Amino acid sequence: MKKRICLIHTGGTIGMVKGENGYSPKEGYLESVLNKMDDLKSPEMPDISFYEMSPLLDSSDMAVEDWNRIGKEIAKRYDSYDGFVILHGTDTMAYTAAALSFMLENSNKPIILTGSQIPLCEIRSDGQDNLITSLLIAGSGKVNEVCLYFGGRLLRGNRATKMSADGLLAFDSPNCPRLAEAGISIRYLPYTPPKIDTGAPFSLCLLENVPIGVLKIFPGISFPIFDTLMTEKLKGIVLETFGAGNIPGEGHTLLPIIKKAFLAGSVVTVCSQCPQGTVTLGAYATSSPLVEAGAVSGFDMTTEAAVAKLYYLFSKDYPSEKIKELMETDMRGELTK
Repeated sequence: MKKRICLIHTGGTIGMVKGENGYSPKEGYLESVLNKMDDLKSPEMPDISFYEMSPLLDSSDMAVEDWNRIGKEIAKRYDSYDGFVILHGTDTMAYTAAALSFMLENSNKPIILTGSQIPLCEIRSDGQDNLITSLLIAGSGKVNEVCLYFGGRLLRGNRATKMSADGLLAFDSPNCPRLAEAGISIRYLPYTPPKIDTGAPFSLCLLENVPIGVLKIFPGISFPIFDTLMTEKLKGIVLETFGAGNIPGEGHTLLPIIKKAFLAGSVVTVCSQCPQGTVTLGAYATSSPLVEAGAVSGFDMTTEAAVAKLYYLFSKDYPSEKIKELMETDMRGELTK
């Protein structure tokens, strides 16, 4: 029996057309293109139902409420389909994949985000291969979690990050092995799926748009200017540090600011600016004070995953101490401790 896959179009380059002001999404266009695509009618393809969200968005316009809209559409159809493919723009695709991995609680179905760097309306578009392969992977049922497929690589959704603005191999997961590789054939690789509570039903956790900030450390940074930003209203802070969690020697001016944020209930999570590797707070003298000030380690989480996880945990209404504990806990395969 053929698997039933729901194809949800949120916008993005894959379904854009060229206008006076450049490429933009056009409602109804993508469905007309798909209806003419003979490959989608192949016996090897799953049964596909198409749904187009409105309004369609350039992914740079994606916000928390849009993650909630996508989550609601999946939840509404969850029991009716064997899997889902989400068409999405590339700029924030990794953020949405990470967010969905937390929001869709106890999901055990393939949910694959994909898109393209070149619109389907252009002759060299990479969109057709990304779309068809994503549908085949979703229909196989071999990888049952939130994933991102792009340019021959199937990646864990909350481990993916965009690596190139104009290359067709736009995404990778530097700290997590790929789940599958598509060449002449689709090769599924050994992996450990995220833990789920098999006794609990699928549920959707909608995210609250709590104030979260990302602070990138750079040489010569003047920390005092951030003092006014880190008020009790700022619930979560992702600190992108050097290397394994290091800050400049003059970072002593940052520590009271972090301490103040911590005492106000903010959760400060330290991630690395390096695409590969992990944060090890205390490995160097320049990172030890961060722990004393109340910061927690993001280990090898991407910034995208750390941001999405903070939104999720605050939306669960956990106290800040519980959130600090869970930020350092692997919940969906998002980190290696």
